[in-house]
Amino acid sequence: MGWRTVVVSKSSKLDLRLGYMVVRDFEGSVRVHISEISVLIIENTASSVTAALLSELTKQKIKVIFCDEKQNPSSELVSYYGCHDCSLKFRNQLEWSELSKQAVWTAIVTQKIKMQALNLEYFKIPEASKLYSYIDEIEFNDETNREGHSAKVYFNALFGKKFSRSDECPINAALNYGYSIILSCFNREIVCCGYSTMLGLHHNNMFNQFNLGCDIMEPFRPIIDRTVKLLSPEKFESEEKKRILKLLSEEFIIDGKKQSLLNTIKIYSKSVFDAIESNDTALIRFYGYEL
Repeated sequence: MGWRTVVVSKSSKLDLRLGYMVVRDFEGSVRVHISEISVLIIENTASSVTAALLSELTKQKIKVIFCDEKQNPSSELVSYYGCHDCSLKFRNQLEWSELSKQAVWTAIVTQKIKMQALNLEYFKIPEASKLYSYIDEIEFNDETNREGHSAKVYFNALFGKKFSRSDECPINAALNYGYSIILSCFNREIVCCGYSTMLGLHHNNMFNQFNLGCDIMEPFRPIIDRTVKLLSPEKFESEEKKRILKLLSEEFIIDGKKQSLLNTIKIYSKSVFDAIESNDTALIRFYGYEL
């Protein structure tokens, strides 16, 4: 598995040559071996990509993210087949029991609120105690919507009482960008494991192609929140985007070891599917921050 996050920000032509991705622009060309790439982000809408390169990137399970004219993620490349037994995995997914899905969703929501509370503790914000009380109140399948109550307290505590997730501001631009990148990474792992991104555990929006990704990524949103809080952006441009993209190579603790965020997502995703298949939430491997 590659480790490089490659961002194409200039008008370029990308093609495949002898196992290398070749990026050509008006200043010259750069070659990157396909085996080194983990994520490819194409920011410039004037860039072109050959079908041969797209095919090889798909075969190597490299996440490709396309951006719009504002350089925000707008779409991604998702392969039809991620593993040798994907038809079996898809049939299994269709037969996942509601109780198993709800149990895993309860664990995911609990962990998400825990990571939100840890963020507030990190910034010495007293509302952390309120979030911990919500954890104690969580019912099976979060029937009382502690997640929603937590979100309102959390965002107002972290970014100020006047802050709203619907505002057009640099903070929301940074959050949305970070969430999109994380979601894309989860979608890749879902497909690599042979499952469909469309069939979620809790999310079931008929217009959302990535319901499952939106479900299992929830505990990872606070990683983006913490970074954006530290950035405290007054604008959201290339430098701020680079800081968020650096998260993909930063280390976290999972299953007793330090792993890059990309590997952490891979290990966690696999554990979620094991938990659903085995009806055992104890199999889920959640991440922690490096001490």
